[in-house]
Amino acid sequence: MALAKIVYASMTGNTEACADIVADKLEELGWDVDLDECSSVDAEDFADADLCIVGTYTYGDGELPDEIVDFYEDLADIDLSGKTYGCFGSGDTFYDDFCICVDMFEAQFEKTGATKGAELVRVDLAPEDEDEAHLEAFAEALSAHFDL
Repeated sequence: MALAKIVYASMTGNTEACADIVADKLEELGWDVDLDECSSVDAEDFADADLCIVGTYTYGDGELPDEIVDFYEDLADIDLSGKTYGCFGSGDTFYDDFCICVDMFEAQFEKTGATKGAELVRVDLAPEDEDEAHLEAFAEALSAHFDL
């Protein structure tokens, strides 16, 4: 069975809720899903996955959350050629750099040789019905790159 690995950082539970939506949809589509909080895994763990997904919140004025900095830095140093990636995140539109850490992770994935599988998804605070639909469409777009 194809493996999707989702790594996330969540302070208030908003990004974790987004990760759960993506994981549930991928499982519904026939994926084996590993869902992990970022401090419990290493970037090298993506080597075992077919689909590599990161969900993160953006802290303050556009900073990476402290708990995901090491994972972020290590990600640029691994070869994920032949893998497909996707990124999503939560933030607060009050800040000028809304969900900018999602863009930062996309740039890191580009250094790995992985292929972008879906457009980025940004959620304002907690996911609502419309956000859930976007996250499910994100999962479907990622899955569409594979014959399951």
